[in-house]
Amino acid sequence: MLHPVILSGGSGSRLWPLSRQNLPKQFLALIGELSLFQETVRRAEALPGAQPPVTVCSEEHRFMVGEQLQAIGVGNGGILLEPVARNTAPAIALAALHLVAKDPQATMLVMPADHLIENEAAFRDAVAHAASLATEGWLVAFGIRPDYAETGYGYILRGQALSDDGFRIEKFVEKPELATAERYLAEGTYAWNSGMFLFQAQRYLDELSRHAPAILAAAREAYAQAQTDLDFVRVGKDAFAVGPSDSIDYAVMEKTDRAAVVPVSCGWSDIGSWSSLWAVAERDADGNRYEGDVISVDTRDSLVRASERRMIATIGVEDLVIVDTPDATLVARKDRVQDVKTIVDKLKAAGRQEHLFHRKVYRPWGSYDSIDMGERFQVKRIVVKPGAALSLQKHHKRAEHWIVVSGVAEVTCDDKVFDLHENESTYIPLGSVHRLRNRGTEPVELIEVQSGSYLGEDDIVRLEDVYGRS
Repeated sequence: MLHPVILSGGSGSRLWPLSRQNLPKQFLALIGELSLFQETVRRAEALPGAQPPVTVCSEEHRFMVGEQLQAIGVGNGGILLEPVARNTAPAIALAALHLVAKDPQATMLVMPADHLIENEAAFRDAVAHAASLATEGWLVAFGIRPDYAETGYGYILRGQALSDDGFRIEKFVEKPELATAERYLAEGTYAWNSGMFLFQAQRYLDELSRHAPAILAAAREAYAQAQTDLDFVRVGKDAFAVGPSDSIDYAVMEKTDRAAVVPVSCGWSDIGSWSSLWAVAERDADGNRYEGDVISVDTRDSLVRASERRMIATIGVEDLVIVDTPDATLVARKDRVQDVKTIVDKLKAAGRQEHLFHRKVYRPWGSYDSIDMGERFQVKRIVVKPGAALSLQKHHKRAEHWIVVSGVAEVTCDDKVFDLHENESTYIPLGSVHRLRNRGTEPVELIEVQSGSYLGEDDIVRLEDVYGRS
């Protein structure tokens, strides 16, 4: 049976300030109404005989994966939590071990969560061709037929024909210089390495044991220690962490003598930068892509994305990317957007938070938006979903005031439990054990005013938590 495996561990730093570590690009609706992750899942679900997808993600994104699967009505074949980032080879090994335990004959289709494919019929045909090769023991990569000289992708050189649509891989090539990429394009025997693969799960484990045994050993031990937590599979952290970090290309595909490629033209993009998003997005007659409240005069070939909080106006500009969020704005030439990662590196070096979190932060119970802050205070707008509850917790360094704007909140404060209605407020003293719960059918919205000597999110002592975060 065909088991899609969705790799959802990337941080998408080149799409900052919209993509951040806490909410990376795969969970954003960049093209259309669904997120890239949801589009990938839907694409996999439409394949003949496809089973519910296995997702490999970080612990901090686990609830986002579960909620986005639920939102589109797709079951999951397992949500595997990577305790630490170890690149694609170990992540795929965890998925292969998970699948073989359930289906020794499992065929796995490995797909990054953040790619765009416009021609899904062509992709389905390519999967069928790859599946045929996989039954013969081949490990198949999907190569994208290039339509221009791209220096940002790795390439695959095809060799001997194995079928009408499949070829032995002659070699993998790193990202080339422009002149080399132009030569590859002219020769017609090279394809972009898409990062998508199809093979039998046991065959991948066999090849890993030959070419990267330390990766397999660490993954086996980590999976042997796995525990189920709600819908999630937690593997052994220490066992997984001691394994090498390596990509599937380096660990297996470049070393095995059974590597094949199926070339395909399917409108593929990895949405690896703002310029690549501009290239695949629908644009107006002047080559512009506008989102949100934008007014422009004499603007050409630009991407302008306004936040929900304010308008952006442009006059006499071209080839720009302008992306506004409530707490950060990016302005860059379109040919320099690959350098956005440099901004992220500077934020990290300065110890700032804008590469980690948006002003609005999503939690499994709802969200909070930090609308104001000062030296000893912080104001948040909190929304609690119907039926959800925050953890039973206390703080050592801050007190809180809660004012309900809409809905009915059930409040626990030490030994008291009471309802707080619209336009009512309460005070949570420093050190008090407290909880906020929404037992209703509509969201609860409230304003929280924190005051104290320290207001960081790490001043939370969780005593009970329905989401397993205690």
